[in-house]
Amino acid sequence: MPTHITTQNPYTNTKLETYDYFSTEIIKDKLENANTTFNFWKKQPIAERTKLLDNLAQQLSSDIDTYSRLISLEMGKPISESYSEIEKCIALCEFYSKNAELLLSDEMIKSDAQESFISYDPLGCVLGIMPWNFPFWQAFRFAVPTVTAGNTVLLKHASNVTGCAVAIESIFEAAGYPTGCFTTLLTDHDTIEHIIKNDIVKAVSLTGSEKAGKAIAKIAGGVLKPTVLELGGNNGCMVLADADLDTYMDTMVQARMQNTGQSCIAAKRFIVEDAIYDAFLEKFTAKVDVLSSGNPLLKNTEIGVMARKDLADTLEEQIDSSIKLGAKVHFGNTRKDNYYQPTILTHVTPQMPIFTEETFGPVAAVIKVANKEEAYKMVSDTKFGLGTMLFTKDTEDAKHRIIDIEDGAFFINEMVKSSPELPFGGTKASGYGRELSREGILAFTNKKTIYIK
Repeated sequence: MPTHITTQNPYTNTKLETYDYFSTEIIKDKLENANTTFNFWKKQPIAERTKLLDNLAQQLSSDIDTYSRLISLEMGKPISESYSEIEKCIALCEFYSKNAELLLSDEMIKSDAQESFISYDPLGCVLGIMPWNFPFWQAFRFAVPTVTAGNTVLLKHASNVTGCAVAIESIFEAAGYPTGCFTTLLTDHDTIEHIIKNDIVKAVSLTGSEKAGKAIAKIAGGVLKPTVLELGGNNGCMVLADADLDTYMDTMVQARMQNTGQSCIAAKRFIVEDAIYDAFLEKFTAKVDVLSSGNPLLKNTEIGVMARKDLADTLEEQIDSSIKLGAKVHFGNTRKDNYYQPTILTHVTPQMPIFTEETFGPVAAVIKVANKEEAYKMVSDTKFGLGTMLFTKDTEDAKHRIIDIEDGAFFINEMVKSSPELPFGGTKASGYGRELSREGILAFTNKKTIYIK
């Protein structure tokens, strides 16, 4: 059993830092401390909790260059996108600072009681198991509303972004949060089951793969603990015959290639009407062709490297298998170590891995369909249900078809994205539960009925 974590720069393949795993005794102490802090923290006025959110935003802002660089060093994200990720965390803090008191306020209900209402009380210590692809944003997206609701948070982050995990805990402490409010646990996956089953842990939030989601849900369900699961995605992007390609082509390219394609909400399947197919492919290819690849630490880099070699291996296998089944390489498909060239595949069918599986890298599958009805049918031909994109001038028709989209989000003339104001989550194999907005801050609360006579 390994005793430490060594992080590595995926661009240079050089060692960054080594961190010792926590012993069983240290983990026990961390959990007990988080529980002790909860009993104090849950009674603090919401105004005090939101004041610390302002401090948290200030801490992020004051050292944004350092945190951005850390993200890029550990997982290869272009530095400009790392910077934007920190800015998004700041906006998250600002949203809940302004709105938490209203979102958590008692909900008055008319009944035969003299007074009745719903009180939203925190559950306790909540474990977050977070991925590497947005190492600050996804940790903050889980932690900020959860802590602000009065819970304490335990973070088990992906091992390749351990530096980010350690930094995030220090940011919360520097912002004035009591020790134990936010705790990073340096441990491996083998210990997760024991942590979830510990009576101190009251709920679990996971952002990760479908496989990981099923495993965590089984463990948590066995001890009757609630979960929020944000899992993989295979988002479809419908481009209808009336789409304004010149206006939205940059958005479509970004929807697939942001974070070097390593995003659960990326557009992975472009379903294009025959009438506009050739024009779309020409304009899309031209935009992809000029994307700047290189050192993630350079500001002009738009495509960095994949975060680990095994991820590039998996993507290459998916592409090769699809080519054997008839897919054609329209552009790209050159690989060197952790770098994978932005790639466009055509002649893609629903039988290919590039269509059925989540592709976590810079490859776009382009599918030609005869008409709009076929596009709507094909976009839902997936076990995933995170989000769907549609580009069309007929937004009124799109509104009437909302019921036909099974996913957790339907974005019209925009890429699927998460923002503090709107709930975020999926359906089917993309998980359940919602983060952000009102739903996110209430996710780990006890909706308690109060009846006074």
